Amino acid sequence: MVERYIDHERYDASICYTQYAGHAYELAKDAAARGVDVVVAVGGDGTVNEVGRALVHTGTALGVIPCGSGNGFARHIGIPIGVKNSLEFINKAEPVSIDYGKINGHPFFCSCGMGFDAVVSDDFAKGTGRGLFNYVKQSLLDWVKYKPETYLVETDSIKEKFEAFVIACGNASQYGNNAYITPFASMRDGLLTVTVLSPFNVLEVPLMTTHLFTHTFDESSHVTTLAAPWMRVTREKPGPVHYDGEPYMMSEELYIEMVPNGLKVLAASGWDGTCAPAPLYKQLYELFAASLLDIPEIEINKK
Repeated sequence: MVERYIDHERYDASICYTQYAGHAYELAKDAAARGVDVVVAVGGDGTVNEVGRALVHTGTALGVIPCGSGNGFARHIGIPIGVKNSLEFINKAEPVSIDYGKINGHPFFCSCGMGFDAVVSDDFAKGTGRGLFNYVKQSLLDWVKYKPETYLVETDSIKEKFEAFVIACGNASQYGNNAYITPFASMRDGLLTVTVLSPFNVLEVPLMTTHLFTHTFDESSHVTTLAAPWMRVTREKPGPVHYDGEPYMMSEELYIEMVPNGLKVLAASGWDGTCAPAPLYKQLYELFAASLLDIPEIEINKK
């Protein structure tokens, strides 16, 4: 499909396959050192993170063909889902500078966070099932036993304690799958957009879910929104965090910061760094399409 749909008058394209964890970083680092114009990450937000880390503060731009389960980074930029569509996007795109974040020194490009979603991410990574519906199942299992924590949050303008179910820090507006956890985040404003979600009861889940997928999460009475160039969080004990969809164990002291204009990405001409919300009909279509990918493959023995 690359051979068929890439603009050969604009790009001289070659394909590199990763062989092990961390190989994408090495390949991208080498490409940037050789002055390659664009490295395209084929995968989800974890692959974007690995490639992006190698390209920060270089002249090489990051492109994305979204093939992950959530694709929050690509969706925020407006890269269409589907290989043909994303290649046609790359043909017309221009390199622009965006911000990226760090949590305790670890770069992230989409989002990071702590609380319930980090616990789910950690438990999901330990399991064998993948896909949206397995993630929902794990969320329900963790909901029963999860206890919200108290966090001391400090920015350049506040120092306040919160009892929180989730603290989400966005460079992008969504986790992925059009779940807009920080709906008004921009990748080009130099600011971290933070959603502090206070505890809520099970009867409020349908309303909270509606807010999440309709770009109105900030309208909930359980949500406090902050915007700052940096944030220091002190929690009760060490535990899991997630960044760009991957779980990691970190200490009770967390420092999150934005690095302005640290990465070049391929985006539509005139893109301002924000995300236009996807129409509900498009979300339902993509949800249906994703559910088909969750069906286990059936082996067929040919004679």
